[in-house]
Amino acid sequence: MNLIDYASILIRRGWIMLLLAIIAAGAAFFFSRTLDPVYRSTQKVLIVPSRSDFGLTQAIKQTLNNHVAWLDSSLRAAAVIDRLQMDMTPLQLRADVRIAPDIDRLLIQVDVEHQDVNQAQRVAAEYGQMLVQYRNDLNQQARREDRIEASLQDNPVTVRARPNVTINTLVGLIAGAFVGGIAVFALEYLESAVVRRREDVELPLLAVVPE
Repeated sequence: MNLIDYASILIRRGWIMLLLAIIAAGAAFFFSRTLDPVYRSTQKVLIVPSRSDFGLTQAIKQTLNNHVAWLDSSLRAAAVIDRLQMDMTPLQLRADVRIAPDIDRLLIQVDVEHQDVNQAQRVAAEYGQMLVQYRNDLNQQARREDRIEASLQDNPVTVRARPNVTINTLVGLIAGAFVGGIAVFALEYLESAVVRRREDVELPLLAVVPE
């Protein structure tokens, strides 16, 4: 088959691809709208050395993972639950929380996902405050020039994490068109033995009748 044949197939059966694409996109759109939204609140905590010193900065980079390990624990989750009077277990809360270090920018990021936007913000802010307090306690035992300060970069930033209606609709559109393309060429293959045009019949020359 050449490009003209493929173009002819798309002209004759392209409506199948279009129809399936529209159906899939519509289904993805309405399904996404029925789901309860989940919000992600992000709190960033800056870890700042008390002096501009290469050695102290390197020490901070090495201890960021220790700070994350301290914060991402059932003990800290239980403390957050107690302070905010939440009706859940530490394991349930930890399933909604992601804590990760950013070595290059010397900060720790706390992401909290929850269906209640206010709850997500409160939990993220509480984790941030807890880390600040932890650093303050450690600084009481260190010399002033060796202290490492922790401070909140800003208030928690909250966005809608899922479902993303636009993305889901586009994925449905593409998937529907892809399935439609498979269906179109499958039909062409099944009907390849059906004669529809004069050009489809090619009879070999058996003999020539003399005059």
